Amino acid sequence: MLEQFTARRIQVPDAEIFLRMGGEGPPLLLLHGYPQTHLIWHRIAPLLARSFTLVMPDLRGYGRSKGPPPDPEHRGHSKRSMARDMLAVMNTLGIERFRLAGHDRGARVAYRLCLDHPDRVERVAVLDVVPTLEVWDQMDWERALETYHWPFLAVPAPLPETLIGAEPEFFVHHLLQRWAKRADALDPEAVADYVAQFRDPGVVAATCEDYRAGASIDREHDLADRQAGRKIACPLLIISGRDYPASATPPAQVWRRWADRVEGLELDCGHFIAEEQPHACAEALLSFFRN
Repeated sequence: MLEQFTARRIQVPDAEIFLRMGGEGPPLLLLHGYPQTHLIWHRIAPLLARSFTLVMPDLRGYGRSKGPPPDPEHRGHSKRSMARDMLAVMNTLGIERFRLAGHDRGARVAYRLCLDHPDRVERVAVLDVVPTLEVWDQMDWERALETYHWPFLAVPAPLPETLIGAEPEFFVHHLLQRWAKRADALDPEAVADYVAQFRDPGVVAATCEDYRAGASIDREHDLADRQAGRKIACPLLIISGRDYPASATPPAQVWRRWADRVEGLELDCGHFIAEEQPHACAEALLSFFRN
C-alpha cells in the first residue's frame, strides 16, 4: 500500500524514522496514531498528493521506525521527543516550514510541535483528540471506562506488554472494532499491517511507553504551557468522528482554550476518520491547507 510513494529511512538523534513521501506542491507532514502506522493515510494520500508533497512517517517505535529503549521518566517517548524527530526529518529533507496534520497520538505530537516550534508550522489539523492534559482532567469514572486503554497502557512494565503480547491480534482487532463506527470499513490489508507490528515486542513496549509518557511527562509539558498562557499560534482545524467521543466537551470548544484561530468539523464516522470517511476528510484538509 502507498507503493506509489517513495520509501526512506532517516536517522535522527536517537531514533530511525521510516517514511513514505511524494506528491507535488507545498509540504504536508502527516502523523498517524495508535495502534496504527503511516498506512492510515492510504485512502486520502492520493487525493492530497495532487496539491501537496506528502511526508508520512511511522512515529518512533511504531511500525517500521525504531526508537530508544524505555527510560524511567519516559522522556524518550514523550511527544516533545517525537516532535523533535519530525523536525529532524523535515530538516534532512530540506523543508523549513510546512503544514501538519495528525491523528490520535500523531495529533498529540503535532500540537506539541506547534507549541514548541511555532515558527515551523503554517497550519495544523488535529483529528479526533483534545490535548492530553484535558483528557486527564476530564477522567471521571465514565470517561475512564470509555477510554480504559489510557490508564491500562500507562501501568508500569511489564504488565500491559505481557498481556498484549499474549494475544496481539485479538487486542488490535478489539480496539479497531471498539473505536470504529464500522470496523469492516477499514481495509483488510491496512489492518493486517497494524496487527503485524504488534507481533513485535519492541513495538508493544514502545507504544506502552508512549502512553506512560502521556500520563506523566506529556501532562507536565501541557500543564506548563497552560500555566504560562502559551497557545498554538497558527490556524487549527479539529476534525471529529461523531461516533467516537474524544471529549465530554465539544472538541472545538476545548481547543479554543489552546489556540486563537480554531475551526471545527464533525463527520459521520468513528475514530478512524481518514479511513472511514476518506473523501470528506480529504476535502476538509484540502480546503483548510490551501488557504
